[in-house]
Amino acid sequence: MPLLPSDVNHTGRLRRQLGLGGAILMGLGAILGTGVFVSLGIAAGIAGSAVIPAIVIAALLALCNALSAAQLAAAHSVSGGTYEYGYQYLNHWLGFVAGWMFLCAKSASAATAALGLAGYFVYRLGLAASWHIPLALLTVLAMTTIVLTGARRSNRANTLIVGTTLLTLAVFIIVGMPQAVGNGSAKLIDLTVNGQAVGPAELFQASALMFVAFTGYGRIATLSEEVHAPARTIPRAILTTLAIAAAVYIAVAVVAVGILGAGPLAAATHSDAAPLQRVAATLSIPGVAWLLAIGAMTAMLGVLLNLILGLSRVLLAMGRRRDMPSVVARLDSTGITPYIAVLVVGLIVLSLTAIGSVQTTWAFSAFTVLVYYAITNLAALSLPAESRRYPRVFAWAGLLGCLGLAFWVDVRVWLAGLLLLGVGLLWHLVALRARHAGARR
Repeated sequence: MPLLPSDVNHTGRLRRQLGLGGAILMGLGAILGTGVFVSLGIAAGIAGSAVIPAIVIAALLALCNALSAAQLAAAHSVSGGTYEYGYQYLNHWLGFVAGWMFLCAKSASAATAALGLAGYFVYRLGLAASWHIPLALLTVLAMTTIVLTGARRSNRANTLIVGTTLLTLAVFIIVGMPQAVGNGSAKLIDLTVNGQAVGPAELFQASALMFVAFTGYGRIATLSEEVHAPARTIPRAILTTLAIAAAVYIAVAVVAVGILGAGPLAAATHSDAAPLQRVAATLSIPGVAWLLAIGAMTAMLGVLLNLILGLSRVLLAMGRRRDMPSVVARLDSTGITPYIAVLVVGLIVLSLTAIGSVQTTWAFSAFTVLVYYAITNLAALSLPAESRRYPRVFAWAGLLGCLGLAFWVDVRVWLAGLLLLGVGLLWHLVALRARHAGARR
């Protein structure tokens, strides 16, 4: 069924306010958070010390996806990311699926970030476990309020957050690396979990979970309508962000597994969602544990801030095409904030945060985001020759890798993801028929 010209709601465009540095910081703010401070422990519980090669696999897949996302964003620089690319280069069904899965995936990631932040706060201050969920909910409310002020102010807050995070992780790595390599070398080569040997299934499942930890670079693409000179800035920002993040993840994983061991790291994640706090507590230099706690909390503030920002821009794009109610495409009087979309995203994240389980929200995010990036690579394969910046082999590798890893997560998770995908397609069919019926009247 072809789209009508009226299917696109031509609401005013957002103003360009971010340069290369701001875009890189937005990407790092979206990446360096839950993945390094929480999901590392989840993946270690599945693959043991093989979580380190799992990070490498995830980073290589993310690189392929980053190259696809970068050239798509440069060729089609509007808010919405793969949702817009699907419409532009594939068809409205795949475009809608991309937007729908992005909303599902990143809303779950945002909830994980809020719960992880609360976990570090509760652990560090010795508060009762009953404070965990209420503190997470309050954090979502605070970050939603900041995003309502616009991308420029959000970027200022993000710069402070990312700077703090990088400083604390650098101290953690510098102080912990000698102990990890010197005393923990046996733990780094222990390829067992609960006495069972780690095989390809565990390695790929851990890779799928760690892949989510790299996908914050996509936030740069969803903000491309607000970036100066997007054709030049977006590719450079995405690739730089990914390179920095991969180096940090590998170094932190070596320190954490080498000092604590994969089993205790996973146990700490399940008990209080603050695994690196347990590692920092073993370090000899006073104050590192407190510094790490501050870095973890600021990092997950940054992730939550960037996720709400990116989610609202995708919802804005879906409202423009009326895949969602057009009211979510409204901008405020300054033309810099889709305030209805931000509020809706805030409510969705609040609902998922109330679940209270980082393992559930992160695993669900893994499946849905892999489907999203599979569509990204498929769209990149459809780029005309004059818009293609990188060889097609990268897009093919990204497509096959995403589809392959998606079904290595827990079977209950991907079944739930497929069910939710079916619900989304039904919604799209009903909305499409309603629009066409309205156009005929």
